[in-house]
Amino acid sequence: MTSQHVAVGVDGSLTAVRALDWAAQEAVHRGVGLRIVHAVADLDEAGPVLASAVSRIDAHHPELPVTAEPVEGGAVEVLVRESKDAVLTVVGNRGLGGITGTLFGSVSLRLAAHAHGPVLVVRGDHRCDGDREVLLGLGGDADADAAAYAFQEAERRGVRLRVLHSWSHRHVGLELPSVIPATSPGQRELALRDAAEEAVPRFSMAELRERHPGVGVESHTVRMAPGHALLEASGEAGIVVIGVHRHADRHVTRPGSVVHTLLHRSHCPVAIVPTGTAAVG
Repeated sequence: MTSQHVAVGVDGSLTAVRALDWAAQEAVHRGVGLRIVHAVADLDEAGPVLASAVSRIDAHHPELPVTAEPVEGGAVEVLVRESKDAVLTVVGNRGLGGITGTLFGSVSLRLAAHAHGPVLVVRGDHRCDGDREVLLGLGGDADADAAAYAFQEAERRGVRLRVLHSWSHRHVGLELPSVIPATSPGQRELALRDAAEEAVPRFSMAELRERHPGVGVESHTVRMAPGHALLEASGEAGIVVIGVHRHADRHVTRPGSVVHTLLHRSHCPVAIVPTGTAAVG
């Protein structure tokens, strides 16, 4: 499929059906086609699964251009290849060869590490209602691609963007208390660090706010572990967006603990945006 499209991996499981529904909705939002892929060891196995998937899309989105194809190989290998031409690659949080629960994390993490564009891992109990906010986990200016993607998502959905910048104080060393409040070296260092951290969301998103004036943005800086903060906030979100930083060869051997936490425990789907891919959505 040479035109722009969303790719989704299916295997006949219930969670793959949920991923299929999300992928179709994402394709509709973007005005692109949908490509359904079933990774199998034997191409003869794929017929019923693909036929059922196409029938479901025809029933719910009759105007959506759809292609479906069986592909020989493992799920990660196939979906990484598919991600080269897709504006978004979608998978469920269970299934794909019978791998479930924590073990599936190795599949989703490997896909996040090697995909050529954004990956949406569909998990949680939220259906495609489209009314919930987009949640962005922002670490700093290095997350510009994830921020751009989050703004685009909020604009497409017509919802608010909530930006969560999380950090925790580093140890500044023991010192004698100052007789004048908030004037000891350690206190001054913390105050300066506070101001710098509070400014990260404002400076990182100033240009994006101008580009997307219709998106309502609410920014928060919290002093707790980012994985915990985003996990807690994901209960009210329709989708959470997080960046993954690539090495020079555009691969990451192991995405960080925040991505790992969200893939296993988020209450809503997780969009993982690798560095250098913001424009594809």
